[in-house]
Amino acid sequence: MCSLDKSSCNPLTRLYLAASNLIIMSKTILVTGASSGFGKAIAEKFAAEKWNCIITGRRKEKIEALASELKDKYQVEVLPLVFDVQDRKAVFATLENLPTQWQSIDLLVNNAGLALGRDPFDQANLDDWETMIDTNVKGIMYVTKALLPLLKQRGGGHIINIGSTAGVEVYKDGNAYCASKHAVAALSKSMRIDLLPYQIKVTVIHPGAAETEFSLVRFKGDETKAATVYDGYKALQAADIADISFYAASLPGHVCINELVVTCTAQANSFYLQK
Repeated sequence: MCSLDKSSCNPLTRLYLAASNLIIMSKTILVTGASSGFGKAIAEKFAAEKWNCIITGRRKEKIEALASELKDKYQVEVLPLVFDVQDRKAVFATLENLPTQWQSIDLLVNNAGLALGRDPFDQANLDDWETMIDTNVKGIMYVTKALLPLLKQRGGGHIINIGSTAGVEVYKDGNAYCASKHAVAALSKSMRIDLLPYQIKVTVIHPGAAETEFSLVRFKGDETKAATVYDGYKALQAADIADISFYAASLPGHVCINELVVTCTAQANSFYLQK
């Protein structure tokens, strides 16, 4: 047996101790909506920084492919989970029964969300409204509520909610999407207050125009219409939001960024964009 001075240990023992320390120091992130866009980029960023990852999404093949890629590329542990955040029963059944080794979660990123349609209020599709509210609002509430016992048990942790500039200012034909993202902003502020006794940080990040699958989903697969959204300027990229998320999560324990509004240089806010 070597002393507390590791330099007195033989090389194999020192190697073992170093590996043990790495295992102990590994952190775990859970990202919803990780099959594409911000969620995928966030998982990649944290995996590159040697965080173990729990990644969730609706698309089984994409989630499992990403899990395999992260394991191989970054030598981290990855747990892929397939469920829809709209499905209350599936959310709680899955997250309340995580394997023991995955129950110490340092960071939850509520990323899953979408926009559907961009129509005046009187012409908007009711099913689109339901899907946006159920995903963007209820999804965050379900996932966070299901994981809070684990965060409280570990005596801290961090929640990052992905909002939108649509949650800061309402724009024409945004109606239900803007409402859902305003709800994300309000929920984030409420969580921050209510979770103070448990030393849980809460951050909301409001990205502006970002070149991901967002517009393709919003315009229901119309690639031409989706592409025009990003013509004439350099939009935010998914990696930008991943970098910002990692920065927010890497600050000292006594520092919490409560809210960030992030746009590309060509965009001032929800209304003004220079092309």
